[in-house]
Amino acid sequence: MGEFDNNLRVDTIFAGKFRRYNHLSVIRQLLWVSVVLQNIKDLFLVGLGVIQSTVKLLAWRPDVIFTKGGFVCLPVGVAARLLHIPLVIHDSDAHPGLTNRILSRWASAIATGAPLEYYPYPKSISTYVGIPIDQRFRPISKEEQGTLKESWGIRPERPLVVVTGGGLGAKRVNDAAIAIADQLTAGADVVLISGKAQYEDIKSLEVAPVFRIVEFVSDMPSLLGAADVVVARAGATTILELAALEKPTILIPNPKLTGGHQLKNAEVYAAKQAVIVLDEEKLEHQPALLLDGVTQLLQNPEHAQRMAQAFHEFSLPDAAKNMAQLIIGHIKTQK
Repeated sequence: MGEFDNNLRVDTIFAGKFRRYNHLSVIRQLLWVSVVLQNIKDLFLVGLGVIQSTVKLLAWRPDVIFTKGGFVCLPVGVAARLLHIPLVIHDSDAHPGLTNRILSRWASAIATGAPLEYYPYPKSISTYVGIPIDQRFRPISKEEQGTLKESWGIRPERPLVVVTGGGLGAKRVNDAAIAIADQLTAGADVVLISGKAQYEDIKSLEVAPVFRIVEFVSDMPSLLGAADVVVARAGATTILELAALEKPTILIPNPKLTGGHQLKNAEVYAAKQAVIVLDEEKLEHQPALLLDGVTQLLQNPEHAQRMAQAFHEFSLPDAAKNMAQLIIGHIKTQK
């Protein structure tokens, strides 16, 4: 795994975020005064960021600019347009974010994390490269899996279910896993990565060694490699890491995020029968849905393996290399 180069220069700029919530109607959002005021304030920050970016780029005169999406990229992308500097963008999510939708009009090249059919971008300048991930995310042999389980204090012969909701955790996912803990641990060991937000409240519910609750895991490739089934959110990078591991996977997308992008991420893989997708709203009232999903995978290993193989077909291990080549190749065509 590569390490950060401390010799790389890092500069900061002002940027503004346009707050939108997928689970709220436009009217309700317009009536949310604090959010409206914050959005107005952030419009001014975007303007300041464009000025800052323009000044910096005038001084640096880069050959190309690469942006990854997210609100901080908008001022830089606009400055690139003003200064006629080639702009290459990458979109991880199957639902293009607002920044990338704006910048795509001026982009010289666009790379995507999912197949092109899920994007509205011009096909003539778009390339499906996947998402660069840590090279430790790769298919694990049964022997390696057993060794990894032992390193985590888990018996190799016991199935392992890993449940994770991201860095801060996901309350509904955590609550569902806890609600079915007794039934789950009857046939498998479980590691619940609770995240920081809820850990102190639920850590006492741990039943070692069969139901472990941890706040954070620094070596995710190792723990996920040991797993027989993984339950996770539907962030684009997480999905491709699990696809690279070739793991039977249950996705629980967060429906409240902007544009419903996790819902759309999950749809890509569910359409190919590569994952099981559970509705978070239903799961809150019917945690047994999670038990049914896990049981289905553990009790039907051939089906689980077919799913995992279909999932692995989305893995593009050369994503980082191909992304770099796209940027470099574009520079050459501009000169």
